[in-house]
Amino acid sequence: MAKGLTLVIADLHLSQERPDITAAFLLFLQQKAVHADALYILGDLFEVWIGDDNPSPLLSQVAAALQLLSSQGVQLYFCHGNRDFLLGTGFANRAGFQLLTPATVVDLYGTKTLLMHGDSLCTLDLQYQKFRKWWNQPWWQWLILSTPLWYRQHLARKARRISKADKSAKTAMIMDVTPDEVPNVMTAHQVKHLIHGHTHRPAVHQLDLADGSTAYRYVVGDWYQQSSYLEITPEHWQLHFAALPELDAQTSG
Repeated sequence: MAKGLTLVIADLHLSQERPDITAAFLLFLQQKAVHADALYILGDLFEVWIGDDNPSPLLSQVAAALQLLSSQGVQLYFCHGNRDFLLGTGFANRAGFQLLTPATVVDLYGTKTLLMHGDSLCTLDLQYQKFRKWWNQPWWQWLILSTPLWYRQHLARKARRISKADKSAKTAMIMDVTPDEVPNVMTAHQVKHLIHGHTHRPAVHQLDLADGSTAYRYVVGDWYQQSSYLEITPEHWQLHFAALPELDAQTSG
């Protein structure tokens, strides 16, 4: 039986260094998502992804929690982000979710909606978009995943250092979505509702499309300082935020 509730999250950046975010996510699954028809995860669920063969206990913990949610009748969907673009069918099967294409149109209680991670909308960041074309190539991904696990861990650490340095040198405008790109993409997919993450700037934006109609762009937030999710029912669409749990030294250590 449909429950009349769909949830959308993105940019949790789960890692062993942030057990508070993991705790908040697991609590979210147990207390909120269990009551939903579906949960959409729009990328960057993890801080970094070096392959489905990573034996990290965190991955097993998250996969088990999601699989339990799936077994309780909640439909789970995942759209790759720029941190976890190498996540494959192996982990998807373990976690019980369906992998989405980079731009997927779904029907949310009668509203045709485009779902994306959001990084493809940041077209002014030319350096990033050039790199994005590379890692979207199947042969490139196969090549990386064919290397030993220790080497992929090394590449991940190097990539994070480079990314942090790049961000400090870029303006806020470059790292945000390109205003002209949004209506173009929405028109191309024939939608008036778009949901994405990536920018870490939660908000609801109203815009006009070329045909004069009004459209809406929903940006879900990251979980660095607080949890964030978009709640969708047949009656309303609303962003929600909650404080992260405070863990004692024993729990977080």
